[in-house]
Amino acid sequence: MALIRHPDSGLVIGEGNPLPLTEDDPDLREALFDRALEGMILSASGWRGIFAADGDEESKAGGIGPVNRVILSAGAKIFADYLKKTQGTEHPVIIVGMDTRPTGEAIADSMIRTFISEGCRIRFAFITAAPEIMAYARNAGKGDSPEFPKTENYGAAQGFVYISASHNPIGHNGIKFGLTDGGVLPAQEANLLIEEFRSFMASPDRIARAKALALKADSETVAQVYAAAPRIKAEAYEAYLRFTKEVVSGQAGTPASPESGRVLEAVVQGLQAAPLGIAADLNGSARTLSIDRVFFTSLGIGYYSFNDTPGLIAHRIVPEGESLEPCRQFLEELHKQEPSALVAYVPDCDGDRGNLVIWDEGIQGARCLDVQEVFALACVAELAHLVWTGELTYDTRGHALQKVGVVVNDPTSLRIDRLAQAFDVDLFRVEVGEAHVVDRARKLREQGYTVRILGEGSAGGSITHPSAVRDPINTVMAIIKLLTMRNQGEKPGFCTIWWDRSNQAGVYPPDFSLSDIIASLPAFVTTGSYTPEAVLQVTTRDHAALKTRYQRVFLREWETRKEQLATRYGISGWEAACYNGIEEKRNLTCFGEARRGGLKITFTNPEAQQIASIWMRGSGTEPVFRVMADAAGADPSMERDLIQWQRRMVIEADQAAD
Repeated sequence: MALIRHPDSGLVIGEGNPLPLTEDDPDLREALFDRALEGMILSASGWRGIFAADGDEESKAGGIGPVNRVILSAGAKIFADYLKKTQGTEHPVIIVGMDTRPTGEAIADSMIRTFISEGCRIRFAFITAAPEIMAYARNAGKGDSPEFPKTENYGAAQGFVYISASHNPIGHNGIKFGLTDGGVLPAQEANLLIEEFRSFMASPDRIARAKALALKADSETVAQVYAAAPRIKAEAYEAYLRFTKEVVSGQAGTPASPESGRVLEAVVQGLQAAPLGIAADLNGSARTLSIDRVFFTSLGIGYYSFNDTPGLIAHRIVPEGESLEPCRQFLEELHKQEPSALVAYVPDCDGDRGNLVIWDEGIQGARCLDVQEVFALACVAELAHLVWTGELTYDTRGHALQKVGVVVNDPTSLRIDRLAQAFDVDLFRVEVGEAHVVDRARKLREQGYTVRILGEGSAGGSITHPSAVRDPINTVMAIIKLLTMRNQGEKPGFCTIWWDRSNQAGVYPPDFSLSDIIASLPAFVTTGSYTPEAVLQVTTRDHAALKTRYQRVFLREWETRKEQLATRYGISGWEAACYNGIEEKRNLTCFGEARRGGLKITFTNPEAQQIASIWMRGSGTEPVFRVMADAAGADPSMERDLIQWQRRMVIEADQAAD
């Protein structure tokens, strides 16, 4: 393999990466093969498993072993066949990128070799953030452009493969598949790939077939792919930079509002009046080689980063809880030197999610925001954006004149329902999984809805249309727009729009702070997705049966506790709902209908207002069962009571016999 030094990072592509397989590899045994397959999780959100050759989920070794190479070759063949069938070409162009996990390069090599052996043409973008490769795929899918002229191997792309396990531990890795619409495959299409992969793996000659694919790739073509990697990375970078500016301003919308062109101009004017700085703990992620610094400084924003060496992952990858503490400390020290530094973010390894730390004027210190707060702020900003640009208007009674929707996953806090009610827009819930959220929003747009903001509130992951992936830059820019888009003459600023719609006009001063904006959000306490209380290990493999048994437990418990719940918390009724893919079923009478999807019980007060909920679902990307509670108000006692109650009921249902 050719060794290519990347011009920006100094990293060497191909360094220490052995050839994929030998003709006779003694480690390719059926037992090892079956064990590796059993450890993989296949879902619409991606295929994940422990790919480190030593089997340690915290391993920092780069080798993946021959068994995993064969499995990856099979996955590459399945995707190549899918593109040939659906895109009508025998030689599809596939973009391949990866995050900074140590096993990423070996995985990319295995898949690239198989793609080449299957007649595919490859654009290897090396280390790219997930939003970057998806923006590039969107652009490359349009064909040639003045910025990216056609060469022998580069025409219009048909799809992409992104190698990442998102927030999972460093020894894990995975694969996401997508076309050129800027997002991962919809769940229905992703499930077709999974079925084909399982069918391939069930064949008696599976190892020999997959091994042959990896061995027959033309070595000269492989070398050409690696030699072109710096150029492809540069193309991806430029496409992402341009697309991000369009997304933030709204100019990439269809059709774009004439006022969208003034958004970034107004942001720059606001920053000139009140300078702002942001910090970033990049934690060695793919964002270390992305557009962050160039984008923010181009607007006049001060940018301060640390842990910004590619691949040097300094702490736990998931950007929640303890992972935010180094950034909190950094912002607190930075603010002493640069008082304009008010916001900081921490991405996960693929750089598609960024949770926030802020300078809180109220406590005169830095604090970590709850992920549900982060998503709520993004929703306020982007709904106010629609009002500011004239894409969302109201009649004299305050009713929306356009069909506007917000799409969220099922454990997203009920505070988003309150926000949607304030803006008089429709709220739609789907099962956990970015693919489900994006697919539901896509279908709503086909029905005439404007859906600018969507995402997974339980992970702080906001998606700003037409982007189809979570992106920390868009999340941070939502906060910046709230702070900088202030009243201009008779034209109200973003926060004024929000406060008018939520009956809080005049409550906050004209020189309001970020702390004031957060204080104006509906108050809710929600279980964090990565807190110990949110995670259970269940032995029941049939989750429909588990939820059927849970129903019996819940109905008994409700009769026992309903008077106490009414007296203590004002709870007078409940409704169950299930979420399977993009489908929501309310007024559920059989909890088992939730199957492996989400099951949510929402509690109401005597005025029929939703004031709390409990939720459950087995993870599709990790071997855990998640539970959650969500409660109105700033007092955490109801949430604590509900989550412990939920845990006891799930454990009892898991241990009960049918």
